[in-house]
Amino acid sequence: MRAARLIKMVLLLQSRPSMTAGELARELEVSERTVARDVLSLSEAGVPVYADRGRSGGYRLIGGYRTRLTGLGRSEAEALFLSGVPSALREMGLADVASAARLKVSAALLPELRDAASGAAQRFHLDAPRWYHDPETPELLPVLADAVWDDRRLTVRYLRRDREVVRELEPYGLVLKAGVWYVAARSAPERPAALPADGAGERSGFRVYRVDRFTAAAPTVPPEEVRSGPPGADPARAGRFVRDPAFDLPAFWAERAAQFRRSLLREEVVVRLSPRGVRQLPYVTEPAAAREAVERATAAGGPDAHGWLTVTLAVESEEVAYGQLLGLGPEGEVCAPPALRERFVAAARRAAALYAPSEAGAADSR
Repeated sequence: MRAARLIKMVLLLQSRPSMTAGELARELEVSERTVARDVLSLSEAGVPVYADRGRSGGYRLIGGYRTRLTGLGRSEAEALFLSGVPSALREMGLADVASAARLKVSAALLPELRDAASGAAQRFHLDAPRWYHDPETPELLPVLADAVWDDRRLTVRYLRRDREVVRELEPYGLVLKAGVWYVAARSAPERPAALPADGAGERSGFRVYRVDRFTAAAPTVPPEEVRSGPPGADPARAGRFVRDPAFDLPAFWAERAAQFRRSLLREEVVVRLSPRGVRQLPYVTEPAAAREAVERATAAGGPDAHGWLTVTLAVESEEVAYGQLLGLGPEGEVCAPPALRERFVAAARRAAALYAPSEAGAADSR
């Protein structure tokens, strides 16, 4: 622990002209007294740390000293590719390795380039969660993240509808979508939690699971079994799986996301749209469904003599369609189903009554 802190102190001083004891203490999360002791230890080890006295003083390296301890470890290099998503790194428990990786990169840069990292951070930022939702970090996310990095099998308990199931997962990748974490995994057939865990069948394909629905997760082969495995077994591979080299996480997620969107759209409504309504439709309903509906209607005959286009739109339900299509206002007319049309007729009457001039207002106008 202390050796890692000393290395980090050298890298900090190498990446900046000088740092005060207070700045080092904050970066290293120790007291200023500990910083002073660490500086003394570095000096005794031959690292040329110089202390400038006075109000604007601090610690700095002299003589152009540069450490060679800037090689990136595997976990640091992998985490560096995620360093633009700081909240995701914290939730997966990777903030420390990413910080160390960025520090090593900064220390390896020429002095005139050391502001590159801060310059980029001040120009680009990714905020993953949706508006009006406070993100909650799933308790088991770090466990799943470790398994993803190490290609390690997990035995998990997962809430599926009204029951809990036990599964053995091969977790391939994590996805953060609108503030919600998902894991793409290949698993054995599900079995109720009340049944013994040895009721396995043939392995199924890849599936997507919401991380916040996991109630338990642990390595399938516990560490004590790894240590006491059969003679000649490779402890490094115990409990691990061999990844399918053909698996492509971005492509898999894009395909499953499209399937999920389509699966939600179980009903259809017929809507007559003004030219402005056609432009507004993707903003009030599912965009892909809106585009497909407009393209089909255009190919089938296009707008009528008044310039209005009648489309058949896939929707999640009549209730959802009612809330969405109200956003079109007078730029859309719901034609079918009849029950939904009647709801819009009633809503139009209420709106007309609400905006009708009052008797007092009419008298004033006269």
